[in-house]
Amino acid sequence: MTDVSDDRIDDDLAEGWVPIREVARLTGINPVTLRAWERRYGLIMPRRTPKGHRLYDDGHVQRIQSIVSWLNRGVAVSQVKQLLDKRQSASLSQYNPWSGLHGEMLLAIGQLAEHRLDDSFNRALAIYPPRTLCEHLLLPLLGSLEQRRRDRFGAELERSLFHSWLRTKLGTRLYHSNRQHNGAPLLLVSLSDQHFEPGLWLCAWLVANTGCPVEIIEWSVPLTELPLALERFAPRGLLFYASQSLDSGYFRRQLSRLVPPATLPLLLAGPAASIHQAELQNVPNLTLADDPLAVLEALQTSLLLG
Repeated sequence: MTDVSDDRIDDDLAEGWVPIREVARLTGINPVTLRAWERRYGLIMPRRTPKGHRLYDDGHVQRIQSIVSWLNRGVAVSQVKQLLDKRQSASLSQYNPWSGLHGEMLLAIGQLAEHRLDDSFNRALAIYPPRTLCEHLLLPLLGSLEQRRRDRFGAELERSLFHSWLRTKLGTRLYHSNRQHNGAPLLLVSLSDQHFEPGLWLCAWLVANTGCPVEIIEWSVPLTELPLALERFAPRGLLFYASQSLDSGYFRRQLSRLVPPATLPLLLAGPAASIHQAELQNVPNLTLADDPLAVLEALQTSLLLG
């Protein structure tokens, strides 16, 4: 016997209504965040089936995109609804929530209180998308910790704690994301001699949030061995990350041997992209992007990501 509510859901889907998992795929905002926006802030009011399932239409998707646009400008999520409803311009100094959160997390780092650091980030993660958190919270935090290294005793210890926490946090999310998505991955390869490259992991996190699987080779390996990785992973693209100067001539020669021109999209990310822009800007099929946000934009522009 067919459940009447199932028939109604089928009818709704035929009329253009979609479930929350599809909205998450279309917008890049995970279901947990969408539910928080609804329950805590009244930002989205989806239709409900008799069994309580949420359904969304094109208008909801457009509203979610508008919400993301405001958040990316630095507006607090608690202020977005009145901005959308009144369609007014925002004074970013009035609505910017990031200074307080930045200070809260920096204080937790300074006191080596990892649990408080984690709690602060988890609260933000429940209501803000990864790109917004990357731009307005994580990258500024990394900048503050880098600045502290110059004149603060204990700064290396603080930086080590934050890097360790960040790698664990993002690594866990990447693990679960990869288990949920199929298809050719983006392969990220570190060219750095650093123990940990935050930018590499932030790139991977932003990419994974679009529904693209990612594979990371975190430790520097000879470029001559990468053909084996390309054979095994069969990636949709290859991203190199480096925060220091490279032997650009050697890198260019190895690229031509590693990947025949125009067969695989290539990207050099991190400070090395700015350092070597003049030498590498004309390398076939190679895109340069100096930070995780530029990486995400470049990959979406090239249609490697949804």
